[in-house]
Amino acid sequence: MTDRDSFRNAANREELIERIAEAVPSDGYREPMPGLLLGRASEPTENLHGVVRPSFCLIAQGAKEVYLGDTVYRYDAERYLIATVEMPITARVVIASPNEPYLSLRLDLDPALISSVMIEAGQLPPTSGGGAKAIAVSALDAGVLDATLRLMRLVGSPEDARVLSPTVRREITFRLMQGEQGDRLRQLPLSGSQMNRIARAVQRLRREYDKPLIIEALAKELGMSTSGLHHHFKAVTDMSPLQFQKQLRLQEARRLLLSEDMNIATAGYKVGYDDPSHFSRDYKKLFGTSPVRDVEKLRQVVAPD
Repeated sequence: MTDRDSFRNAANREELIERIAEAVPSDGYREPMPGLLLGRASEPTENLHGVVRPSFCLIAQGAKEVYLGDTVYRYDAERYLIATVEMPITARVVIASPNEPYLSLRLDLDPALISSVMIEAGQLPPTSGGGAKAIAVSALDAGVLDATLRLMRLVGSPEDARVLSPTVRREITFRLMQGEQGDRLRQLPLSGSQMNRIARAVQRLRREYDKPLIIEALAKELGMSTSGLHHHFKAVTDMSPLQFQKQLRLQEARRLLLSEDMNIATAGYKVGYDDPSHFSRDYKKLFGTSPVRDVEKLRQVVAPD
């Protein structure tokens, strides 16, 4: 890389920081365009539990860790993250301060757009990809950074965004496909790929998280063997289907306890637990404290001043 390229990259990074900071002036999240989510945090956070969708995630300033099963993915201004399956995750901001807040961008990935770019670029789908992870981190290159900055320049200009953002999103998709995660992206539109089968399994589990999970029936529905489903599901998500379902259940129970003021036994039953003590044990194992204490703490955080 020449000195001129290094200077341009540094200038692009600074401008990206300024534009995200301007678009999100206080801590929290904002979606200025459909499928584009911007975030800001002025201090490191505790573990946050949520669901990630297929997306391209970039940090302009600060750093974040994402936990999937037993694997930790850390990324920052030098690295980007791509998620290819909608699934529950735990994450936390690890570097942030009032003077240099964590600033992030998440762009949803569109399988139809990926297919279109593949066809236009004359790129063949990968021949295999059953072992591809649902999340991966790669070094951020100048082309992806430049295209992402041009998308941010459209924030605040709805007329320009309506005309130009489809072209810029197309370029971002193309540049990501040219990178080391290109094969993972090209798996997304393929109806017969192992990644797609696992995505269908995830969708089924998300839709029916409160129902008993019969692995043999799910494997048959996906055209896989039971052992094959276990193997590929864990290869992609770092969890077994049962562990995955448990996270979905507990995250939904947490939402019910907080937003609908449900008692513990009812919330546990609502998400598929028959034994309240079993529910409380699993809840504490995931969230680090009992349901009662966790909800009390969350209510203190969200209560108005």
